[in-house]
Amino acid sequence: MLHHHGTGPAGVTVPGMSQTRLIEVETAILAKNDGIAASNRRVLDALGVFSVNLVSSPGSGKTTLLCRTIEMLGAAPLAVIEGDQQTSNDADRIRATGARALQINTGKGCHLDAQMVGTAIDALRPLPGSYLFIENVGNLVCPAAFDLGEDAKVAILSVTEGEDKPLKYPDMFTAAKLAILNKTDLAPHCDADLDAYEANLRRVNPAITVLRVSARTGEGMAAWISWLRAGLQEKAR
Repeated sequence: MLHHHGTGPAGVTVPGMSQTRLIEVETAILAKNDGIAASNRRVLDALGVFSVNLVSSPGSGKTTLLCRTIEMLGAAPLAVIEGDQQTSNDADRIRATGARALQINTGKGCHLDAQMVGTAIDALRPLPGSYLFIENVGNLVCPAAFDLGEDAKVAILSVTEGEDKPLKYPDMFTAAKLAILNKTDLAPHCDADLDAYEANLRRVNPAITVLRVSARTGEGMAAWISWLRAGLQEKAR
């Protein structure tokens, strides 16, 4: 088996730039991002806002899950930040539920960063004691390294993606506090082994909480809502 991670410790190559310089640039970018994320966290903590960063592959069902979540939370105050490379389609879907949403288009960027989210927080002005949902760009690699100031990363994995997905993309699932195994209603139709999904998630992150959910049928949604409410209550202490 070949393990090719670029040609040096940086893991990537850029013409005209040494591996040492690449590492310096990456370190500086992450350090700057972490500083802004810490500022975002202070703002949200002061307001008692419980924030979650929803991360996944494209097509895992993040937006459908979020729409059902908003419906089930009822009158609870909340706001949503939507990240996509192009279009406002997802933000439009969220606004159709009556929730406040702000769309961020990243262009060729493959993830949201703390600066983008900080600007969105300023624009949305989350209410004290509310929820803030951040739906990141669909990507299982880039968002893992970027702290946005959230309370928790929530990784969403659909049953159609393959039981070995956590093993192929361990960084994302290691960074997540919670994994939602979504679209469980499709499991019988694609021979998905839900126990194998859970076992592989815990191989890369023994502490991760796993919920089996179908946003379409509502299966498992009550446990997800309970997890969110517990997180908000914890912020109020």
